[in-house]
Amino acid sequence: MRRALFAATALLSIGQTALAAEDVPEAPYIDDRSSAEAVVRSLYSAINRHEFARAWGYFGDTKPAKDFDSFVKGYDGTDKVEVETGAVSDEGAAGSIFYNVPVAIRATDKTGGEKVFAGCYTLRQVNAQIQAAPPFDPIHIEKGALKPSTADFEEALPPSCGDGPPPPKKDTALEQAKKAFLATYGDQCDKQFLANEPEGFSIKYKDKNAQPGDPDKETRLFHFSCSAAAYNESSVYYMTDEVDGVRQLQFAEPETDIRYENNDSDGKLLSVTVIGFHTTGWATNSDYDPDAHTITTFNKWRGIGDASDSGTYLFRNGDFSLVQYDVDASYDGEENPQTVVDYNTAP
Repeated sequence: MRRALFAATALLSIGQTALAAEDVPEAPYIDDRSSAEAVVRSLYSAINRHEFARAWGYFGDTKPAKDFDSFVKGYDGTDKVEVETGAVSDEGAAGSIFYNVPVAIRATDKTGGEKVFAGCYTLRQVNAQIQAAPPFDPIHIEKGALKPSTADFEEALPPSCGDGPPPPKKDTALEQAKKAFLATYGDQCDKQFLANEPEGFSIKYKDKNAQPGDPDKETRLFHFSCSAAAYNESSVYYMTDEVDGVRQLQFAEPETDIRYENNDSDGKLLSVTVIGFHTTGWATNSDYDPDAHTITTFNKWRGIGDASDSGTYLFRNGDFSLVQYDVDASYDGEENPQTVVDYNTAP
C-alpha cells in the first residue's frame, strides 16, 4: 500500500534540479475540506505553492511516502501541476463516507517538459457528529494511485474509479431536499436522525387539465424523521416537481373548542367544535401509503393513546389536501375518536 501511495506522488518528480526560493511559482492558495473534490484541489494547490507540510496534512494516517523528506524529494524539479477531477462516487460504512475521485494531472518541469498521469484518490469523511473529543478528524485522503497516461491531458480523466461503470448521476431533487431540511431543522432535530437518508417516493399522476396523450407528471415526496419522544415521533416532508422546485409540505389542521362537564378533562366529554384551521410543517407518527396516495398522522395526547388527534391527507393534482380529521378528546382509557372534518366519505 505504502509503495503504491509513494508511486502516486513520486511520479510527479521531473528532473533533479532543486527549486530556489525565488523560483516558487505564484499559485492561488486553496485550503478547502468541504468536499472530496475540494480536498484534492487543495492538495495540488499546496504542491504548486511548494507548501509540502500542508500537502502532507491532507493525508490521513496512511501517508503517501515513507517519511516527509521522501515526500518532498518526490517533487524535486516540478514546476507546476494542473489537476482535473471527475464524477465523485461515495459509499457509506460504519460512521464514515468513502469518496472515490477520478483525477488527471499534467506535471510540468522546469524545462517545460510535460507528463500526464491519471488515476483515483480515495478519501474518507468520519461523521462529525460522532467525534465527541479533539483532535477532530476532517475529511482526508486515504490513498491515491496515479499512473502515466498516453492520452492528452484533456482526455486523460477516467470516467470512474476502478473497473466498474461510471458512478450514477446524483439525485438532484434528493440533494436539494436534504439541503433544505438541514438548513431549516439541522439545529432542531435529534442528531441520530440527521445522518439518516429520508424515505423517498415518486408520485405520478395526470394533471386535471391534461389532454389525451399528455405524459404523466411526477412529484417526489421525501419523509425526514426529526425527533422522537416517549410516544410521539415528529417528521417533516418535502416535495419537489419541475414547476415549484423543492418546498416543505404544510399540513392543515382544525382548531377545536373542547368542552367537558365541570371543565374537567377527566370528566364527561360534552362537545368538540371546529372553530378554524391552521397549518403546520410537523407530522406526528406519520406514514405515507403509496397505494392510497395518503399521508396519515396520529398524535397521542398521552402514552396509552386513549386521547389523540389524527389526520388523513390525500394527494391529488400535485398537492396533499386534508380529507379527514379525527379527535379523541375523552381520557377514558379507550380509543373512541370522532370525525370532525370529513371530505373522505361520499354523501
